[in-house]
Amino acid sequence: MNTTDMRSEPELDQFIRWGRDLHHQGRYEDAARAFELILGLDGDNEEARIGRNRAVRRAVPRWHWEMLHDEERAELYDKAIRRAVAADPDALVLDIGAGSGLLAMMAARAGARQVVACEGQPSVAETTSRVVRVAGYDDAVTVVPKMSTRMTVPEDLPRRAGLLVTEIVDCGLLGEGILGTIAHAREHLLAPDATIMPSRGRIIATLVESEPLHRKNHVGKLYGFDLAPFNGLSTLEYFDSRLLRHEHRTLSDPLTVFDFDFSTADARPQRTELRVRPTAAGKLHAIAFWFEMELLPGIVIGNAPGDRAHWKQAIQCLPVPVHVQPDEPVLLEAAHDGEYVRFTVLNGERAGSFPHAGHEAVS
Repeated sequence: MNTTDMRSEPELDQFIRWGRDLHHQGRYEDAARAFELILGLDGDNEEARIGRNRAVRRAVPRWHWEMLHDEERAELYDKAIRRAVAADPDALVLDIGAGSGLLAMMAARAGARQVVACEGQPSVAETTSRVVRVAGYDDAVTVVPKMSTRMTVPEDLPRRAGLLVTEIVDCGLLGEGILGTIAHAREHLLAPDATIMPSRGRIIATLVESEPLHRKNHVGKLYGFDLAPFNGLSTLEYFDSRLLRHEHRTLSDPLTVFDFDFSTADARPQRTELRVRPTAAGKLHAIAFWFEMELLPGIVIGNAPGDRAHWKQAIQCLPVPVHVQPDEPVLLEAAHDGEYVRFTVLNGERAGSFPHAGHEAVS
């Protein structure tokens, strides 16, 4: 313990119990702050250090590290940012969902004179400020610890931004709220002629036969017991997985489901019906889908099967598989509620429905 610390061991133990109680209550940010207070008194306290890390881990998912090592993503964003900044170095840059601050620092490195990076997760925002400072870009980059939807001009932005950079997407494109976030930014934070990056996005889907994928979310008779009632606890949402890591057959050609122009799109729900002609007979277990984003014209990034993107693909399993034939088109309804995509197979007595979708990691 530091010699300047006047706290007794029992008092520190009480603080540690307080931090653990906050963690068990699901108050992870409060727990992290409690453990930080202890570390301020005793910087070598191992229990406080681990307690803080556990709390932060709950708020900062592991996929951040895989994302940061996604070299293709970084290179394409850097290329697009350099092009946009070169076109107008005086434009105020707004980075929404700054994370590590990588995109904001790319903009500053490209010559942007003023960048505002907003990050709504407090622990991340604090670390982002430190990363920016260590990198030597704190003269150009300001980190605002807020959700963008709570930002205002001129309180958080000195003026409306001329360039928006964001990457708030999940494996199904919409799951981190990109539609509503960009629509809000257009109305409240961006100049009328602002460049929006990404500029467009589309969702692409295919029919898939894959018993191994279906087993990740369904169970039947095993070890002499009928475990099917456990399916009542299976996810009703999509999960992310690398399609090529699982034995599968695609039963249709890929088709575009939704196409978004982020300069005009909003978060109002959409619904469309698609007639999908199977390319082979088989058992339809799931819909696999992914996205393509156009950052700027000619610069496209995505997570199609076979790509090494950290997002993987989105998978929605049917509750009950459906037999399909090439001469019997599948009537597929695709819908989104502004945040998540869901699919419903409309033909066939045993057709499956896909309720409210979300993001759940499955390797």
